[in-house]
Amino acid sequence: MDLLFYKDAYQKSCDAIVTYSEDGQVRLDQTLFYPTGGGQPGDSGWLELSDGTKSKVLEARKGENHEDVVLHLAEDASAPQVGSKVTAVLDWERRYAHMKIHSCLHLLCASVVGDVTGGQISDVKGRLDFNLPDTAIDKAELEEKINQLIAEDHAITQDWISDEELDNNPSMVRTMSVKPPRGSGKIRLVKIGNDVDLQPCGGTHVKSTGEIGPIKIGKVENKGKQNRRINLTFAS
Repeated sequence: MDLLFYKDAYQKSCDAIVTYSEDGQVRLDQTLFYPTGGGQPGDSGWLELSDGTKSKVLEARKGENHEDVVLHLAEDASAPQVGSKVTAVLDWERRYAHMKIHSCLHLLCASVVGDVTGGQISDVKGRLDFNLPDTAIDKAELEEKINQLIAEDHAITQDWISDEELDNNPSMVRTMSVKPPRGSGKIRLVKIGNDVDLQPCGGTHVKSTGEIGPIKIGKVENKGKQNRRINLTFAS
């Protein structure tokens, strides 16, 4: 399966052929739907047949034990059949909001010294959990720092390295709960600016930090002996 969201996260639709369709689970020969993973929700949208019939995609998920297979969870009654030619169309506003929040969480990660123990993304807010047993968080200072990085409009790019290269640079991995996917022989890196942030990531991102827009730091919560949860949302 060709995963188009790695090539262009801004592509909103694509033509595809249905290669599997059973119990509302549809697989295509190529897709731009990002599957649930790494704290980022799976994309939603629809599959449109040549006669104009639309099948709503409720969510995209990874195939069981297959990182490179995406299952589109469609409404059973309208799911297209194997061999059908369809146009896959994203709910773009929702996906773009995920991209902005995800990129902003990388800025949050770069602004807090501590390993990440968890995280979550939605189309209106996001949060990261850090292993910070004795650290006090200055919300105003952190908010100012992240908004400054956003205003500086740093480029966000991607690259690929081998499993061996990552093994030789273990400090790149900031997340304790989510490990970079292995098995394909290469691992995707997301880079912000020249030296703002660099870490393995399989999610979708905006092209520059300026696209994110101003953010607000919400609650900083104590979620355990070594867990501080930092919430953020769009300022407007």
